[in-house]
Amino acid sequence: MGMSASRVPSEQTNASDELILHLTDQNFDENTKEGFVLVDFWATWCTPCRAIAPIVEKLAEKYNGKLKVGKLDTDENPLTSNRFGIMSIPLVVLFKDGQPVDSILGARPEQFYDQMIKKNIPELE
Repeated sequence: MGMSASRVPSEQTNASDELILHLTDQNFDENTKEGFVLVDFWATWCTPCRAIAPIVEKLAEKYNGKLKVGKLDTDENPLTSNRFGIMSIPLVVLFKDGQPVDSILGARPEQFYDQMIKKNIPELE
């Protein structure tokens, strides 16, 4: 599973940080082109984005080895954000083979993200 993305630099020192891909305009396509990838589109100034960060980390731990999880800072990576028409954040998008298949806009409880994943990847039930 050659993941060439660097890991998210973080204020926190959680073990899950090493499980989350640090996605950029430069490495987004390479890291989302195969299989399922859950991407959290966020920005540092976005309070709801910060609120769901621990949920995204828990999902990365829960699905480690079964689903890639990444974060993309929309301010630092405008090309990818614009390409997918990202107008509001937080936006968590499930990609399959490079294409968005489902998404959740806004901060939601963990079970909403879990249900989205399981709905689209039944083998993870």
